[in-house]
Amino acid sequence: MFNTIPQNPSKIMLLITVILMDFLAGMEFDLFVPSFPELQNHFNLSPFWVEALLSVNFIGFCISLFFVGGLADRYGRKPIILLGLMTFIMGSILCLWAISFQLLLLGRFLQGIGIAAPAILSFLIIADTYPIKKQQYFTAMLNGFMNVSVGFAPVIGSYITLYFHWQGNFIALLVLGLVIFMMTLFFIPVTKSTGPKETISWRGYIPIFKSKSLILLIVCFIFFFVPYWVFVGMSPILYMEDLGVSLSHFGYYQGVLALVFGLGSIFYGFIIHKYDQKKMLYLSCLMMIIALIMIVFVAAFDSRDPLLITFAFLPFCIGQIIPTTILYPLCINFMPQAKGRVSAIIQGSRLILAALGLQCAGYFYQESFRNIGIIIAVFIFITVIMLLFVIKNRALMKFSNE
Repeated sequence: MFNTIPQNPSKIMLLITVILMDFLAGMEFDLFVPSFPELQNHFNLSPFWVEALLSVNFIGFCISLFFVGGLADRYGRKPIILLGLMTFIMGSILCLWAISFQLLLLGRFLQGIGIAAPAILSFLIIADTYPIKKQQYFTAMLNGFMNVSVGFAPVIGSYITLYFHWQGNFIALLVLGLVIFMMTLFFIPVTKSTGPKETISWRGYIPIFKSKSLILLIVCFIFFFVPYWVFVGMSPILYMEDLGVSLSHFGYYQGVLALVFGLGSIFYGFIIHKYDQKKMLYLSCLMMIIALIMIVFVAAFDSRDPLLITFAFLPFCIGQIIPTTILYPLCINFMPQAKGRVSAIIQGSRLILAALGLQCAGYFYQESFRNIGIIIAVFIFITVIMLLFVIKNRALMKFSNE
């Protein structure tokens, strides 16, 4: 698999830029959450309104995704990514200078609108360049490098908050956004349009929703991310406010999850084509069932041990590795002429579902893991059922082995 790595310097810089785009998309969330308790005290917020800083970001993202997917299919990836990064940079500046909670919400909203373009379109740059088998390899590698980096983000975010307060995290996001903007300008090539003139309308999405197999793939894929978003979204308040974890140590609890997922993705990338994909997906189901049992057990006994809670969630992070690596390229390539729109639907749908899960967890939160664990367990159960439907779909399994 080492011959899959490009030797051309321009392609190497392209891959580095794509990795940094994914890194920014993850950092925009993970670097920010350690400052939740400080923000809660600074603006005198309830847990519900703290979570609203994530939800309003998701809303901006979802509004943007409808335009981003169609515009990218019509005008190419690069100009839309640059426009999104400009919007993200403006939102970061507004968050940094926010003198009221309302301005902070507006800044987070603009960040959500802006981050949609690099988050949705970064992998499409790879999909436009390589066949599906190499795409699966690069999916594993990109997931790995991004999550290894993002694994350190809560640790970094914790210390930034400790020494520079909540504003420091927005300074870091602003600087990273500016760097990626310049790299995109110089290293991302201009691509030809793939979509018809009517892509900026609901009509461009109709063929996607008519395909039952593609919708099954998309629904299955988006459910993989919801339990993780709910867990990391609620863990700052749970761990630091109610379980007594210090700010300087919180990042290690959350970071280990992304680190395990990242290292596992890199390892799986090197063996992805050595084993039957259907059997590997069954193995993933087994890991998620183990995670489901462990989380239900911890929630039932209402454990207040942060280490035990983190350990119970770890099998789910491991179980995610195989299906996210295999299924995402399948989703993107199922309708080659609509890659941007399919990616937009995937990213937007998972964030809408995650936002609903987060707000539900925030609403029912009672200063313990019990209700959070129940909500996470429900989503994991649905995820396992959806994955089994995908495995049983002969057309999809045949497509994955082509």
